[in-house]
Amino acid sequence: MHSADAVDLDLLLALADDPRATIVALADRLRLSRNTVAARLARLEAEGAFLDLDRRIDPHVLGHPLTAFVEVQVRQKELARIVDDVARIPEVVQAFGRSGTADLRVTVACRDTDHLFRIDAAILAIDGVERTETSLSMGELIPYRLRPLIEQQRRAAR
Repeated sequence: MHSADAVDLDLLLALADDPRATIVALADRLRLSRNTVAARLARLEAEGAFLDLDRRIDPHVLGHPLTAFVEVQVRQKELARIVDDVARIPEVVQAFGRSGTADLRVTVACRDTDHLFRIDAAILAIDGVERTETSLSMGELIPYRLRPLIEQQRRAAR
């Protein structure tokens, strides 16, 4: 991936403000031609700059108001298979490989603590999972965001 220039960063800032903005709206906002915006977006997409475009759906609407983090220790040689097995659990909404004491950090959405207990048991039942440690989310304090990072890059590019 090439390094983003000032135009790319302005485009990314505009998308951070309005992820659903049309090419025409972006072109108007940035005072660029539609062809320039379309070409830049196509290049950025081809370079893998954009994550999946799934809209963030609040699990509350699905009857799963409780978010928990499950730290999972596994037998390293079996990590890929274990991740595949964890991904088959519908309540698993995200997972990260980690360094440190746990190998995986799994985010789960659940109805209540009894449901969480069953999800944790399902993770523990996966062959190769050695132990889990679970903690509850008390609330999202800083939602996923990139605007401050893009702004920092934009200032540095000037």
